[in-house]
Amino acid sequence: MAQVTTWKINDMVRDDSSGGVKTVYWECRVIDDSNSEVGSVEGGKLKFTPDASASDFIAYASLKESDVLGWVYNSLIKDDETAAEAKARIEKVRQDKVTAQVARKTAEASGMPW
Repeated sequence: MAQVTTWKINDMVRDDSSGGVKTVYWECRVIDDSNSEVGSVEGGKLKFTPDASASDFIAYASLKESDVLGWVYNSLIKDDETAAEAKARIEKVRQDKVTAQVARKTAEASGMPW
């Protein structure tokens, strides 16, 4: 059994006057590649107060998905984790859920004995 993990940005809300992002809607989806009905999703939204004068400000028109996913990974950090460790932790939780779903499905059978 292999699993496919996908991180994506579903939508963003921006401030037209500054070009700054105010809200990001994201998800991490893990599916079993042999049965796309078996999967687990975690998602959320991040809120920002854009500051066009900040040194790390990136205007909406200049953003790449990797920039925004970096914000997501950073928002998931717990304690002394790095962003990469936070990302891996979320993926592991989703992957474990898919593994459990597959195990349940393989332990069940339907039908009648006659």
